[in-house]
Amino acid sequence: MKSSSLFSSSPSSRLSPHAAQRRTLLAGLAVAATGMLVVAGRAEAAAADPGAVHIENFTFSPATLTIKAGTRVTWTNRDDEPHTVTSSSNPRTFASGALDTDGTFAFTFDKPGTYPYYCAIHPHMTGVIVVK
Repeated sequence: MKSSSLFSSSPSSRLSPHAAQRRTLLAGLAVAATGMLVVAGRAEAAAADPGAVHIENFTFSPATLTIKAGTRVTWTNRDDEPHTVTSSSNPRTFASGALDTDGTFAFTFDKPGTYPYYCAIHPHMTGVIVVK
C-alpha cells in the first residue's frame, strides 16, 4: 500500500547524500546572510543618527559618543529593566527619570565639553558624551 505522507514523496527524500548536504549548506548560508543584513541595517541606522545611544544589557552603547555642538542625543532603553540617563555634574545638566522598555530621553548638547553620565538605578552603568 502506498503511503499518503507528504514527507515520503517530497523531493528532498529522493536527493543523493551530496545534494542533501549541498542543500543544507545553502540553507545555512542563507541564514548567515540574513544575519549579516540585520547587523548592517543596525550599523546604517547608527550612522544615520549620530546622536543615538542604546541601553542594552545594562550598558550604554556607545559608552563614549563624540558629537558636534548642537547635536541632539537620544537614548533608547532596550532592556526589560528601567534605567535613567543622569548627568554626573553638580548641578545636573540633564536627568531623564526612569525609562521603561523602549522609553526614550533626548537632550541637545549646545556647548563643547565632556559630559559624563550614569544610570541612577544601576550606578555601575556609565557613559560619556564628548561635544566638540
